Amino acid sequence: MKNIYLDNAATTPILPEVISVITNAMAAIYGNPSSTHQIGRKSKSLVETARKNIAKQFNATANEIIFTAGASEADNLILRNAVTNLGVTTIISSKIEHHAVLHTIEELRKEFKITTHFVDLDERGGINYTHLEKLLQQTEEKKLVSLMYINNEIGNILNLKKVSDLCTANNALFHSDAVQGIGHFKIDVEETPIDFFVSSAHKYHGPKGVGFAYIKKGFGINPILHGGEQEKGARAGTENIHSILGMEKALEIACTNLEKEVAYIQDIKSYFIKELKNNFNGIKFNGYSESEIKSSYIILNVRFPKEYAMLIFNLDIKGVSVSGGSACQSGSNKGSHVLNAILPKNEAVKTSIRFSFSKLNTKEEIDYVINSLKEIIN
Repeated sequence: MKNIYLDNAATTPILPEVISVITNAMAAIYGNPSSTHQIGRKSKSLVETARKNIAKQFNATANEIIFTAGASEADNLILRNAVTNLGVTTIISSKIEHHAVLHTIEELRKEFKITTHFVDLDERGGINYTHLEKLLQQTEEKKLVSLMYINNEIGNILNLKKVSDLCTANNALFHSDAVQGIGHFKIDVEETPIDFFVSSAHKYHGPKGVGFAYIKKGFGINPILHGGEQEKGARAGTENIHSILGMEKALEIACTNLEKEVAYIQDIKSYFIKELKNNFNGIKFNGYSESEIKSSYIILNVRFPKEYAMLIFNLDIKGVSVSGGSACQSGSNKGSHVLNAILPKNEAVKTSIRFSFSKLNTKEEIDYVINSLKEIIN
């Protein structure tokens, strides 16, 4: 049976070069970075070198990178600190953020009675920047804007520079869940003065269970995990050394080959769009996912003309791995909160599938997926 993996927005296969770094580290680098002996100091040195190398990819400094168990933890760390440590009383976000952000904001609202606002969206889920500016201007309270860089379901790209400038002009902090952007788009924090963003290594062919928070220098961060002084006191717990080194290698590979890989994957996505249009009537694309300018080259969210209750299951039988919306939502009977927010009810009930690509995919695989869809639907 074929094995066609088109769920790269959920997670990516670990590259052989990254696996080699991880396994070598597991075999040879066993010291606790907090230990003062030679073996411990070697581990500490490798962790700090990784921190410096990761920071360089964003024109940041090493002390602005805090290693975490992934982006969800990093989002929680930043948002909770914004309220409990930095004096934020108003958070502005959108209804189509990842649940790592939405659920955290809701918990903070219940716990601390903060004010929350959701920025208006256009019919394709794009941010209404005029409304965002209005929300920023309507109160003098300490504010934080939390908007994701790349939407994980529909691929819409946020204008980071525009939001950063709006936040600067209105004395607000800016946090972005950049999980779908890191390793796929360039971020320079000198050019775009964002205050906080987060990353997970497994979105760019690194290991699961490791990520980082970028926290602009000057902000004191209190831990949400207590019990040790690791990560400059921002996160207790012995560092996940081999995974950190794997993340460093994965990000290095992604950034080194970025332009070439963007062109290759965009060509795969464009080919798939063309073949879908040629072979199926009534196909539509959710969000701006059809656009080469307004959407990530990795994500294509396809809405079929009616409901096919078993479509994802039947594709899986044929060896094609995809998601309905996000992988985080696939076990939910509520449907996608993103699509429910931007589509009318009669469209939201139709079957939508998120196809997401990587440099490991080929046009031959796309042909197989098209033929599989034809066999299932027709």
